[in-house]
Amino acid sequence: MLEALWEGLLLILQWKPFAFMLVGVLVGFWVGLLPGIGGATTLALMLPFIYTMQPVEAFAFLLGMHSVVATTGDITSILFGVPGEATTAAIILDGHAMAKRGEAGRALGAALTASLIGALIGAAALALAIPIVRPLVLTFGSPEMFMLAIVGLAFIASLSAQGARGMVRGFLAGGLGMMLAMVGQDPQAGVARFTLGTLYLWQGLDLVPVLVGLFAIPEIIDLAVRGTSIAGGVPAGRISRGALEGVKDVFRNFFLTIRCALIGTFIGITPGLGGAVAQWMAYGHATQSARTPEERKGFGAGDVRGVIGPGAACNSKEGGALIPTIAFGVPGSTSMAILLGGFFLLGLVPGPEMLTKHLALTFSLVWTIVLANVITVVVCALLLNRLAGLTNVAGHRLIPVILVLVFIGSFTSNSQYADILVTLVFGGVGYLMVVAGWPRAPLVLGLVLGKIAENYLYISVARYDAAWLARPVVVALLVVAAAVVCYPVFQAWRGRRRSQHA
Repeated sequence: MLEALWEGLLLILQWKPFAFMLVGVLVGFWVGLLPGIGGATTLALMLPFIYTMQPVEAFAFLLGMHSVVATTGDITSILFGVPGEATTAAIILDGHAMAKRGEAGRALGAALTASLIGALIGAAALALAIPIVRPLVLTFGSPEMFMLAIVGLAFIASLSAQGARGMVRGFLAGGLGMMLAMVGQDPQAGVARFTLGTLYLWQGLDLVPVLVGLFAIPEIIDLAVRGTSIAGGVPAGRISRGALEGVKDVFRNFFLTIRCALIGTFIGITPGLGGAVAQWMAYGHATQSARTPEERKGFGAGDVRGVIGPGAACNSKEGGALIPTIAFGVPGSTSMAILLGGFFLLGLVPGPEMLTKHLALTFSLVWTIVLANVITVVVCALLLNRLAGLTNVAGHRLIPVILVLVFIGSFTSNSQYADILVTLVFGGVGYLMVVAGWPRAPLVLGLVLGKIAENYLYISVARYDAAWLARPVVVALLVVAAAVVCYPVFQAWRGRRRSQHA
């Protein structure tokens, strides 16, 4: 194994594979900054270019591009409140709030450092877990996948505002998200549901236009109303100087970073959940790290832990998603399904051969993830002052640029003008939710997990009737879901008791 690990490093450091990796990193850098295009779409567009490449060159190019998209997507999310990727929306809640109070440098420093640590943990998981992952993947059938979705939905309690009223609003917003997830064709019966007689809605609501509208439009309206820059006139020097403080924040919360990275890795290993789930679950876990109700109120208003958690999970999931893809040919995400196509184009078959005959090539994928992320973080660190300085540009100059990015991001998700209409509608919904003090995060979580939960519940009931409820992993996950819901309630009760005794 160690010899193959060393051979994998030597393979990727040859001039041609390394050059292709740098080209991939450059493409991924700009794709991440532009909202809506997405790593999966870019992977599909790049596949025709690998026909004449050697396998190590092809995967250096494809994986180098894909493994940095989420990192640079965080930059757009933090600076402008526009999700650079569908998987980087959770970081907006606290990252953009920090940018608005002049702490863009600190938020970017924390996000880049957390994403680098997350990528290293994901790569380490890929290197170490291949021999032992088979029992884990095979343990998770449809009942366990359904319960995992329920655990994710239970984090709505953590994402909601403090108090009974805030929690009720959170669960109502989550319920609305689950209802929106039901728009489109019933996956079992094929019956159209809530499509308003339009063919566009038969495939359901696409996540990108909804996210862009829900988070970006309210920020643009707020920027226009305030008539200032994003940072509200905070001196440019103070904005950029905070980057080192953000790096220190990650190491102050090092165990939180590790835990969130492991959450991302686990979600990546589990096929069918995807990167958006990883970020929101990591964000929910980060909110639970607050010890007092007063501390919890900081989340959503610029708590750096709300940047660290999603940042670490978003990159660690890539290493996790590669594990079932390489070991069993079961893609861990949409992007991995496209990468699987790359394997077949090059005449490689995922499975035992990748762990024996092509083990050095497998380890070259690990090194690609590590090197691509290190290079990206170094480049971003060099550009940090200029990036953070964008939050001091006058609002009337920035708004047209952000609007162009918003509409490009919405349109490129499906290349349909109806996507722009969806963005505007959800922009209105998002603005009303902000004005009324309703949390937007539970709505997104309900939308992301609603369809997953519905599909796996149907399969579980059809195959096992009620017997699936007694499966050990299902029972264990049910206990975890109950604990996730009860923990914020317990924290609030403990906080009230402390204040009474004080």
